[in-house]
Amino acid sequence: MSSQLISLVNTDRIIGKHVFGNLYDIDPKILNDKDFLHNLVLEAVKIANMKLVEIKSWNFGGKKGGVSVIALVEESHIALHTWTEYNYATLDVYTCGENSNPQAAFEYIVSQLKPKRYQMFYADRSSE
Repeated sequence: MSSQLISLVNTDRIIGKHVFGNLYDIDPKILNDKDFLHNLVLEAVKIANMKLVEIKSWNFGGKKGGVSVIALVEESHIALHTWTEYNYATLDVYTCGENSNPQAAFEYIVSQLKPKRYQMFYADRSSE
């Protein structure tokens, strides 16, 4: 029985594409505009050829306040978190979809937020 399980893992492994990063020196007015950020992530879902399940956005307060936007997609998610005090955002785009393009979503969001600099990382998320 365990050899069958190993065989299934080897032939039917799930491969995910994970693009994530840090965005620095962004206009704080943009970082605190919940509606703009919500629509930005919504458009990124389309650009990446993902299928939206639900999207939520909210402001969070305190000294390190900002906005969070989470798009749940059939293939996985897009998460954007901003901190206006630091002119900073983190972006996470993960998909298991064979036809979706997380890098396109990441690059689109970066192009609209216009950070002075950013870091982008890629991880192959697979079962092997």
